[in-house]
Amino acid sequence: MPTSLSKQERLEARITPEQKELLQQAAALEGTSLTDFVVRSAQRAAEQSIRDHAVIALTARESQAFVEALLEPPAPNAALRAAAEFYRQAVASD
Repeated sequence: MPTSLSKQERLEARITPEQKELLQQAAALEGTSLTDFVVRSAQRAAEQSIRDHAVIALTARESQAFVEALLEPPAPNAALRAAAEFYRQAVASD
């Protein structure tokens, strides 16, 4: 996990006494401060959430349909041909 040498930002949160006790217990078990434990845990959770949303999971059937669409794309329809012509004219005029 990359960390900044200059920590200038603050983050505050209101939590219940039970949540604080739980976090303090976990931090103590890992031999770290409450602040370091919370920041490290929040960063891990944020990175995992970003990874989860960046990956597209497909079923076997969806994967097969995707590959087939790439290998044998449908013929362009009128709207696509019109858009391509519009693009060609716009690029040619630049």
